[in-house]
Amino acid sequence: MSADALLTHEAFEAAIRAVGAERYHDKHVFHQMLHGGKLNRGQVQAWALNRYCYQEAVPRKDAALMARTDDRDLRREWIHRIHDHDGLGEESGGIERWLILTDGLGLDRALVMSKKAALPATRFAVEAYVRFVAEQPLVVAVASSLTELFAPKIHKERIAGMLENYDFIGEDVMAYFRRRLSQAPRDADFALDYIKRHAHTRVEQEACVDAVRFKCNVLWAQLDALYIAYVQGMVPPGAFVPA
Repeated sequence: MSADALLTHEAFEAAIRAVGAERYHDKHVFHQMLHGGKLNRGQVQAWALNRYCYQEAVPRKDAALMARTDDRDLRREWIHRIHDHDGLGEESGGIERWLILTDGLGLDRALVMSKKAALPATRFAVEAYVRFVAEQPLVVAVASSLTELFAPKIHKERIAGMLENYDFIGEDVMAYFRRRLSQAPRDADFALDYIKRHAHTRVEQEACVDAVRFKCNVLWAQLDALYIAYVQGMVPPGAFVPA
């Protein structure tokens, strides 16, 4: 096959999955410490507080994507991602479930929601993701969501590991991750099918694979920042300091 020949759908998907096998943040030492019970309560608090910045940004990046397209079918499908996080009707949504987690860890909800105590690197990484989705070609923006292909495994590990290893973690605060076990595969299936149908050139396909690399880097950078601040002890001024 020539370097510019269109990949088959099977090869295209395999290239995307290979990115996860190499770069997904389940391989990061901070993640392994979190799931293995190697962190103290303050370090887990720091993780949850910082991760809120990412959770809060997800519906914003999804709204940015929807605002760019005149494809009504895409908007009709994509809008449920916003409902999943912000809630709809009696459904409280994933952001509220994340706040139940931070409540359970003893964090002040107003402080968490303000994002003022989050690490600068966390906020920079998260906003880079929002900008990427707002600015890149639509098919590439869709592809950046495909770390969801790898998410169910990490959620299962997180539920089991945190419940087993931390006496300050209870079943009630794991609701966010349990819901994502069904939401993430549904979202990933749609996005994967979409890019297979809409990446019409090898260049576009490669850009989609690069988008998954970029998203893995966004997630990895957040854990790098947590490790440097809360394991190595280099907490920047103004950031959360565990009691």
